[in-house]
Amino acid sequence: MRRHISVGLAVLVPAGFMMSVALGADPVKVAVMDQQLVIERSKAGKRALEDMKAYQATRQKIINSDDQELKELEQSIQDGKLSESAKQERQTQFQAKLEAYQRRLADFNREIQQKQREMVSEYIKKVQGAAQVVAQREGYVAVIDRGNEAMLRIVIYHQPALDVTDQVVKEFDKQNK
Repeated sequence: MRRHISVGLAVLVPAGFMMSVALGADPVKVAVMDQQLVIERSKAGKRALEDMKAYQATRQKIINSDDQELKELEQSIQDGKLSESAKQERQTQFQAKLEAYQRRLADFNREIQQKQREMVSEYIKKVQGAAQVVAQREGYVAVIDRGNEAMLRIVIYHQPALDVTDQVVKEFDKQNK
């Protein structure tokens, strides 16, 4: 879906520019920005990313503790001094704990992914609001997300002067103290 929108903008913006030049109208001002950098560089974005890391770290500590408990139980099963019935009992206990561990791990991963999606959705809306303020203030008819190496690169080339990422970071910080 995003790709189709991007291609449409890539075609429409130059077409609008050409029409304004042909008709002698004022030139169309277009800017680019990197939404990901706005989140990473802004104070509120940094706080949100740190909160997400802390949330993940607490979950990871629980998983590490469960993992250690499983390793210890597995080692106790290897103990040659145990009777066959004690070994069997610990094996059953180990299997139950392993299943619970796997469920918890899957639940934590889903939780973290959901939290990340919610954070990204919330912050993208806020970044777009800040970009709109900058665009209106500076007279841009469009601000296009240039993308980055990790995502689909939308803008293949732009003059550095067209990049308003830093202005959007400042506006974003002003709006999200």
